[in-house]
This record gives sequence, structure tokens and C-alpha cells, in this order.
Amino acid sequence: MEIRKLALASIFSSLYAVLVLALAGISFQLVQLRVADALVPLSIVFGWPVVFGVTVGCVIGNVVSPMPSIVTDITFGSIANFIASFLAWKIGCRKSGKITTNEFLGCSTATIVITFIVGTYLAIITEMELWIWWLGIAIGSIFSINILGYMLIQIMKKVGLISNAV
Repeated sequence: MEIRKLALASIFSSLYAVLVLALAGISFQLVQLRVADALVPLSIVFGWPVVFGVTVGCVIGNVVSPMPSIVTDITFGSIANFIASFLAWKIGCRKSGKITTNEFLGCSTATIVITFIVGTYLAIITEMELWIWWLGIAIGSIFSINILGYMLIQIMKKVGLISNAV
């Protein structure tokens, strides 16, 4: 069982890093369309392996960051991913209420966490207005997490890759 979790964490870590690196042109803009963040909601389904995977994947992916402080981007970006995916998991997999609503709330929580953590430290290191970074990160995160990530979970359930009872 533990080997399966380690393998999943490695897969998610690799996927996240590859998506950030392959799409670096859109992953590090003011409106960060970080497609890799669509993996964050999968923590609702797979738990710790995704939480760990997207955290380590962010460390690897942010190595090519064009921001003024790569160390800050690596550190706080991975912290944001850890908190966002952990909260998405805990909120999204609750058995009370409607499951799809909980999943969407988990995705929304992840978007809020990433928006405020990433937007705040990027505003500090780039000396741009805070609200501009919050808006830019929110737009990209809504697309990646709330739309792509949520759809990914629903499609996986529909085609039978995961059970409806997460």
C-alpha cells in the first residue's frame, strides 16, 4: 500500500513539474495560467500522494522561475501548493452534503489559498501593486483549478477511473 502511494506521489510530482516546465511561457506571467494546478484538486480523490506530489513538483517547476527571487518562488509557491491541496482534500472529500458541491468548495478553497499566498509574495518581490497580483493569480487559478481541475475529477468519475464516492 505504501509503495502505491509513493508511486502516485512520484507520478503527480513529475506531471506537475513537466507541465510547469513545458508551459513555462504561461506559467510565470502576471495572469499565471498554470495548467499544472489542475492536478491540485486530485488531492480530493487521491489524498496525500497528490498533496506531496504537487508540492515537490512545484519545487522542481519553479527552478526556472523568471521572478527576481527564485528561492522565494520555490519556497512560498510550494507552501501554497501544500496548503491548497491539503485543504482541497479535506474539504472536497467530506461525506456530508452533496459530494460535487464539496469537491467544488475544495477547488475554490485551493484557488483562494494560491491566489493570496502567491499573489502576496509576488507583489513583494516584484514591487507591483498587491491587488494586481491577486487579480492575475485568481484569474489563472480559477481557470486551472476550478474549471480544469474540477472537470478532471468529474470526467474521471464519469469514465469510471474513480468511484463516485470519493
